[in-house]
Amino acid sequence: MAFTLSSSSFQNGGDIARKFTCDGADSSPDLSWSNPPAGTRNFALIADDPDAPAGTWTHWLVYDLPSQTHQFEENVPKVDELPDGGRQGRNDFRKIGYGGPCPPPGKPHRYFFKLHALDTKLNLQPGASRQEVEQALQGHILGKAELMGKYKR
Repeated sequence: MAFTLSSSSFQNGGDIARKFTCDGADSSPDLSWSNPPAGTRNFALIADDPDAPAGTWTHWLVYDLPSQTHQFEENVPKVDELPDGGRQGRNDFRKIGYGGPCPPPGKPHRYFFKLHALDTKLNLQPGASRQEVEQALQGHILGKAELMGKYKR
């Protein structure tokens, strides 16, 4: 079985509902994952928009999620540390936690949710940057699951 990431909030390749964007409640969508690779000790999530005018825009960073965690309920609190021990980084809105789609008017943007299965804990402080997370991931990725949704204004 493949390592997969899914959501009941939107289908892969489908539209992201307004409530998960800056035009709505800016709540994070639910996510669930299954069949991580053998040896997975932790997970790290990076959500971004490669279609942003200024280049790839980071919407969400979560890391040090323990291997027994296999889902996020809708509207994950925008706090440094989650109850399961996971930590959230600083997105490109310069805030902790999830920052939903907020593209300029025009064509739809694609939003990628990329979950990495890791063989170690990253041990980064809360509020880490994407660069810090990506650097810490190097050499520790056992597998990756991805989900993409679209949004336009």
